[in-house]
Amino acid sequence: MGSTWGNALKLSIFGESHGAGIGVVMDGLPAGQPIDLEDLQLFMDRRAPGRTPWSTSRREGDQPRILSGLYNGKTTGTPLAMVIENTDTRSKDYSELTIKPRPGHGDLTGIMRYDGANDPRGGGHFSGRLTACLVAAGGVARQILARRRVQLAGRIFGIGCVYDRQVSWVNPDPDILKNLANKAFPVIDDDLGLQMADVVAAARQNGDSVGGTVEVIAWGFPPGIGDPIFDGLEPRLGSLFFAIPAVKAVEFGDGVAVANRFGSENNDAPSFVSVNGETKLRMLTNHGGGSDGGISNGMPIVARLSIKPTPSIGKVQPTVNLTTMQNDELQIKGRHDPCIVPRAVPVAEAALAIGLLDQWLGINGRRF
Repeated sequence: MGSTWGNALKLSIFGESHGAGIGVVMDGLPAGQPIDLEDLQLFMDRRAPGRTPWSTSRREGDQPRILSGLYNGKTTGTPLAMVIENTDTRSKDYSELTIKPRPGHGDLTGIMRYDGANDPRGGGHFSGRLTACLVAAGGVARQILARRRVQLAGRIFGIGCVYDRQVSWVNPDPDILKNLANKAFPVIDDDLGLQMADVVAAARQNGDSVGGTVEVIAWGFPPGIGDPIFDGLEPRLGSLFFAIPAVKAVEFGDGVAVANRFGSENNDAPSFVSVNGETKLRMLTNHGGGSDGGISNGMPIVARLSIKPTPSIGKVQPTVNLTTMQNDELQIKGRHDPCIVPRAVPVAEAALAIGLLDQWLGINGRRF
């Protein structure tokens, strides 16, 4: 399995949704970096299941236990290993999935790829449960970046056909963005957030699910970071974003909207500006989302992730019976999110933090 990622900073994620636990190993972290475990747990709690009316009722503590790589509260420079126990599993809900694969899941493709040897319970290694490992690693990366004045934020940009209001990608308001982490439903406009919550409630009532869009932004990231062609900012960040199971599309900056423009409308022109009496080089606009040629240009880095509807729904769906070799039907049991978008926000933030730290370490090395 391709469960290891990274260049300067390498991640290895292991475990299954209904196994004893899941975990992550981070190799390549610079030594001597203070890690606040309380702050890490708060970040983990934002993704954890069973905390809100619009998430699954499965309840996990999601408390990462650090096995190595941290001493006296600081990174040692050796691999940082973290384990998260699975404590609230109901494997009986998945007993027939080796016979009747769930539409939209990795059940059938997993059988095809691994000849049925994979663990199917709760989606096994393909489950969104393993995004907890990504958040644990991202929580560490986020703290290291923050000490270098790089800040990150994420929000629900839309659920169904309801969208949050736009924010500036040229001069983002740090107070507004930082406050998003304090919200159970992280949107800029709370009234629009209530409308989104109504869409989720209606989907759940109907035995269905609904998708949406997550937006993440990082500001304070220095210019000149990125390693084209294949290891530029967008390719590397994109590979992490697409590792989040529900993500089906990624846009940087204005994304697909640029296809309908003229170059004169879309180009981010450089300009010298005065900041606190100091001359700085800035872009007048930020349609590209902070990157040109796969290299950071000093503007906020912005990405939007399209999240598919949770494929586990209460409606009867067509499938096949792999024992009888006949077409069949399936009604999925178990505990599932009617909308995964709110819990995907910290996962996307984590992926952004990991990707940016990997890129920066690739330039500066472990003496970061």
